[in-house]
Amino acid sequence: MYRYMSLTVTLSQSLCGDIGVAQLSQQLDGFAGNPCISRILILHQGAAPQRSVLRVAPDKAQFIQMDSWFSGAGVERLLEASDTDGLLLILPGSHIEVGQRGIERFLAIAEDTGAGFVYSDFREMSGGQLAEHPTIAYQLGSLRDTFDFGPLVLVSKRAADQALSRHGRIESTLGWAGLYDLRLKISADFPIVRIPESLYITRPLAEEQSASGGVEKIHEYVDPRNREYQLEMEQVATAHLRRIGAFLEPSFSLPPPPEGDFPVMASIIIPVRNREKTIAEAVHSALSQATSFPYNIIVVDNHSTDGTTEVLRQLAQQHETLIHKIPRRTDLGIGGCWNEAIYSLECGLYAVQLDSDDLYIDAHTLEKIINKFLELPSERRGAIQTVAPHYPMVIGSYKTVNFDLEEIPPGLIDHREWTRENGRNNALRILGLGAPRAFYVPVLRRYGFPNVSYGEDYAISLRISRDYEIGRIYEPLYLARRWEGNTDRALPLAVMNRYDAYKDWLRTVEIQARMNLRHQAHSPET
Repeated sequence: MYRYMSLTVTLSQSLCGDIGVAQLSQQLDGFAGNPCISRILILHQGAAPQRSVLRVAPDKAQFIQMDSWFSGAGVERLLEASDTDGLLLILPGSHIEVGQRGIERFLAIAEDTGAGFVYSDFREMSGGQLAEHPTIAYQLGSLRDTFDFGPLVLVSKRAADQALSRHGRIESTLGWAGLYDLRLKISADFPIVRIPESLYITRPLAEEQSASGGVEKIHEYVDPRNREYQLEMEQVATAHLRRIGAFLEPSFSLPPPPEGDFPVMASIIIPVRNREKTIAEAVHSALSQATSFPYNIIVVDNHSTDGTTEVLRQLAQQHETLIHKIPRRTDLGIGGCWNEAIYSLECGLYAVQLDSDDLYIDAHTLEKIINKFLELPSERRGAIQTVAPHYPMVIGSYKTVNFDLEEIPPGLIDHREWTRENGRNNALRILGLGAPRAFYVPVLRRYGFPNVSYGEDYAISLRISRDYEIGRIYEPLYLARRWEGNTDRALPLAVMNRYDAYKDWLRTVEIQARMNLRHQAHSPET
């Protein structure tokens, strides 16, 4: 049974003034009288806050200076300073008010489940309004460093000690990933448990800015300003994959040669629903491609209810290479629309993405993509429609622009974090693999897309990367519009949670498949 808990209060330098001291004193007062808490460790960077703060809990509170929040050395120092059964971490930037018997609930669940890490739902107070903030369940595939635990987590000291003893101490050279490394090492041997109850209220202490200076969080992992941070996170995640037997060496299968006839070399695939304002521009961008091979454009119109269908009908009458498809089914997501195109008789040998509100950067994009597929050793070259490509999938780079095509942050998204040696392993940590995406259809038809409208691209990318090498083009090929009509902007928390949980599930399935591959490869019977 947990009898005591070390409480860590994290304090940023910006809170060392009078207002910060008052907030800290108030927060300490809320914890000091709890009999479960035997020690309060106040983390700070730079000069320590006024020692008068300690009067709130003179027998329990002490300061600990940190060079960086949750660096490797900092987390190790924190664990050494904690001589109790549990470590309750308040992450930087939040003022916590624990609800009725909230701490006791954390402790009871940790004890009952044998968890190494415990977190809960919570409520957020902002602008005088209290809003529920549900979290999501932790899965085997929840290994992204951006997982939302909320600002209050309980770490079992026993689990931490055993995990570090078994899997190695946290490297002191880690500048940011100390807590991430600890979490992954604990997760290899102990459950990480979510309590689906709102056990505390959080109030922001100050306006928080990401390391990217306001760039959308969805793109932080590809922002060049975060390069060193991301390399460190990749290092920790890769070590975890090796630890659990899910790491794949850079040894790849070659795609099979094509079977049967394809009507054209390439098809540009455009799924669309209700994009009356942008679909004509997207189609004209596709029609303008200058290529040395025949291609067509397959637009799958998912029962649009605005003027999209009429726009496409008129364009299809004017351009014989434009194929306008309206599916018989009415239950299709974006992935289902892709399936309608790639399994159709009109589909070419290669299928290339173009979203209905985006544009190719110039008339040579399609040619560049197909040329990348055909980067073949001389002994494998032949008639381009009878030889297997080197890659079954090629991903380019894009620029983010507004509706008027003016570049906006983060600008160029080129995924230079990708490497041939480790790209498919790091793909299990990051949020996506980039765009535009293009596929060798004989391989793509083996798997198809899940019939969803979020994560369908990530799902097929992970599946292909399990067996094959993915080709990369680092120059911009594509203009991705960010405007109020985008489906991935300003998402409600409930939707974002559903999307995050789905991608974590995709990672879970892929990790399990890779673990099985490794097991089969080392089995005496194989």
